[in-house]
Amino acid sequence: MTETFIHETSVVDTGAQIGSGSKIWHFCHVMGTVEMGNNCILGQNVFVGNNVKLGNNVKVQNNVSVYEGVVCEDDVFLGPSMVFTNVVNPRSFIERKNEYKKTLVKKGATIGANATILCGLTLGKYCFIGAGAVVTKDVKAFALMKGVPAKQQGWVSRSGAVLSDDLVCPETGERYKLEGGILELVTEKLR
Repeated sequence: MTETFIHETSVVDTGAQIGSGSKIWHFCHVMGTVEMGNNCILGQNVFVGNNVKLGNNVKVQNNVSVYEGVVCEDDVFLGPSMVFTNVVNPRSFIERKNEYKKTLVKKGATIGANATILCGLTLGKYCFIGAGAVVTKDVKAFALMKGVPAKQQGWVSRSGAVLSDDLVCPETGERYKLEGGILELVTEKLR
């Protein structure tokens, strides 16, 4: 097993479960009920709130707060300064901690720098949220989302390459099929 690294300026509260090989860099705070898988990386100035679950190989870039209610499956990438929310209608003078909405980020999804994800949504496996996008609705697997509010602009492969009409990944040769608005992987890597 690979050792876990926690920088001396970071705080990991008692009870947090940190997987083997994970690295927690400068000025992070991980709350006590966090479950973090193996080989995760938390960049500088990351906050991970209570009851958050991060799967294996999750990469959280600098200046990200992963608030209570968020679950990230394996191989998720959270870009620099992207934002999660966890309450639909926050007010400073009304406590709504019992109203946190669950946000599920499925396996292999990427969220670009400065994107915002409203709470209560599901981001499909291997979807790609462009930098600065504001996601207000559930996202399909393999969907490429851009804009404010985010709209689907195409499809991406597991490797993150934009797919053309033939639905073949230009990087790996993987083939996909589109049926009823759902994209699925048909063949594994050919190259």
